[in-house]
Amino acid sequence: QVQLVESGGGLVQTGDSLRLSCAASGMPSSRYAMAWFRQAPGKEREFVAAISWSASTITYANSVKGRFTISRNNARNTVYLQMNSLEFEDTGVYYCAADKTNWALRQSSNYDYWGQGTQVTVSS
Repeated sequence: QVQLVESGGGLVQTGDSLRLSCAASGMPSSRYAMAWFRQAPGKEREFVAAISWSASTITYANSVKGRFTISRNNARNTVYLQMNSLEFEDTGVYYCAADKTNWALRQSSNYDYWGQGTQVTVSS
C-alpha cells in the first residue's frame, strides 16, 4: 500500500522560512517523480514544484520560483520543499504527490498517489 506522509507545516510570519518533508513508502515502481501542490481556502489545488527521480527535471510554478526549492533523498524515499521568503499568498494546505511514470509534470491528473496534506499558514 502506497503511503505519502507530509510534515513540517505550521504558522509563520511573512518573510519566514519552512521546510516541508514527504516520506513515501510502498511505491510500486523503483523510479517515480514527486511533486508539491497546494490549495488555498476557496481556491483550486495548484501546482507548486516537481522533481524527477534523478532530479534531472525540476519545475516550479512562477509564483514560487526563486523562493522555493524542491529536492529529494532517494535513499530515504523523501522529498523536501524548502520555502523561503514566505508570503501571505503561500497560505494553504500543501500536498505531496507521486507519479509512477516519472514525468514530473505540472498537471495534477498525472499523479497517481497523494498525501493527506500539511497546513501552512503565513500571517501578514
